[in-house]
Amino acid sequence: MATPRPNIPITGPEPGWRRPRLTPSLAEVYRTVPIHAGGWWRKALAFAGPGYLVAVGYMDPGNWATDLAGGSRFGYTLLSVILLSNLMAILLQGLAAKLGIVSGRDLAQACRDDFSRPTTIALWVLCEIAIAACDLAEVIGSAIGLNLLFGIPMTWGIMITALDVLIVLLLQHRGFRLLEALVVVLIATIAGCFLFEIVISHPAVGAVAAGFVPSPSILADRDKLYIAIGILGATVMPHNLYLHSSVVQTRAYEETPAGKRMAVKYAFLDSTVALSFALFINAAILIVAAATFHRAGHTGVAEIQQAYQLLTPLLGVTGASTVFALALLASGQNSTLTGTLAGQIVMEGFLNIRIRPWLRRLITRLIAIVPAAFTAIFFGESGTAKLLILSQVILSLQLSFAVFPLVWFTSDRLKMGEFVNSRWVKTLAYVVAVLIAALNAWLLAQTLRSWAG
Repeated sequence: MATPRPNIPITGPEPGWRRPRLTPSLAEVYRTVPIHAGGWWRKALAFAGPGYLVAVGYMDPGNWATDLAGGSRFGYTLLSVILLSNLMAILLQGLAAKLGIVSGRDLAQACRDDFSRPTTIALWVLCEIAIAACDLAEVIGSAIGLNLLFGIPMTWGIMITALDVLIVLLLQHRGFRLLEALVVVLIATIAGCFLFEIVISHPAVGAVAAGFVPSPSILADRDKLYIAIGILGATVMPHNLYLHSSVVQTRAYEETPAGKRMAVKYAFLDSTVALSFALFINAAILIVAAATFHRAGHTGVAEIQQAYQLLTPLLGVTGASTVFALALLASGQNSTLTGTLAGQIVMEGFLNIRIRPWLRRLITRLIAIVPAAFTAIFFGESGTAKLLILSQVILSLQLSFAVFPLVWFTSDRLKMGEFVNSRWVKTLAYVVAVLIAALNAWLLAQTLRSWAG
């Protein structure tokens, strides 16, 4: 079922690494996208794509639960958290792309090639937990979308999501650019839907602008901080760092200092533009929730189904709820595409073992389906809503175990050479890593205290 992957020997030693580089993850699409000569815009188009695959993880159904809860309960206050989380994401994804391009390793392979075997296994287990938590959000989100649009019962919708593996496999066999194109179309669909929702909800422009300014009340209020950390976990996803460091290697750039410099520049441009779309969509969900629910006094709206039921009557616009559900379904399906790739990259990178992609996908999805189906059957809609938010908190708790190795590797001159992080980038990256770890430690302490009480 699982077979060791053949090793591709490299010529000469690689400074800074304990072990030699082996076969790249996603070997079937490695260096398959050509980079044509021409102006900057042709190069930018050639490198455009990986950033959008990554951006998908920043607008998955888990974001919807935390953004809806934050907007309906606290108005526009937590917009600043979405903005700061997105800026962190731009920095960290840029470092992930640089690691993959410069070292020829994705983040999982870098951990395997530099850390001890027990540490590598521990990091792999933690990453698999994060992927399962993310997949749980996608399962629930897709099932809710199917239920709202077509009346399919939640339990059946959860089971149907297991079949999306066929879509992923078909697209991968037809070329990586086709997969990227579908992702871009689905992102455009989600953005279009929420642009419509913002226009009809008439948010207060001044209050929206003020919401992007950080407020001390977020740290002082435990409930706000809990949702804020959930937003952080939903925005900056650990497995996206592994994904990005691998998919940038689908481009056939020259493995020379000049070629790598060009690739790093355009990969950063690609991810920054793509994550700007993610920022718009996440902010739009919270803005619509604040302008519609918080303004009307419905401060307890945290469930997607409840938001769907209230949108049309509160806004007085026919189709508002349907457009909302369509965006949700597009979001859930989009996330499953990249979840498959991330799972494959993590297993291949950490363990140097490859199993059939369809089997890998089914295993990951079954891990998510069991708790989702159990919750839907025994606890109903409110249970699935709480499970969505919990999945994002779990993601946030796993984040430091991906961020610290990433910053460590890209700040090592022996590994990165001339591409090593500058002093200010290194300082900023470590500040972000420590901030994430501190917030997560606080969240864990509060959670344990509430359980003990």
